[in-house]
Amino acid sequence: MKMPKVTILTISYNQDKYIAQTLESFIMQKTDFVFEVIIGDDCSTDGTSEIIRRYANKYPNIIKSVLRNKNIGAEQNFIDIAGKVKSEYVINCEGDDYFTDPLKLQKQVDF
Repeated sequence: MKMPKVTILTISYNQDKYIAQTLESFIMQKTDFVFEVIIGDDCSTDGTSEIIRRYANKYPNIIKSVLRNKNIGAEQNFIDIAGKVKSEYVINCEGDDYFTDPLKLQKQVDF
């Protein structure tokens, strides 16, 4: 598999009402390059991690999940997943936010 040109970093904690829309907005991206999502869930107790697991299983070439069994806090969660980046570009998108434009990544890389 080719190295991703872009990595989307996402941290989440108890965002089961939003996380599917967030992940769908990543999956819908239309690019002429490889991108990945690294999502760190900080031991959610509301079903967020199960939703992330489903998406990671369905899209293993795109979504890489880090599902914690102990809460480490937002800052440490972000630092940990940021340390896994190997791409040229990084975009941050929180677990309760989402992309509205399916060409967002392509436009940003082209610019």
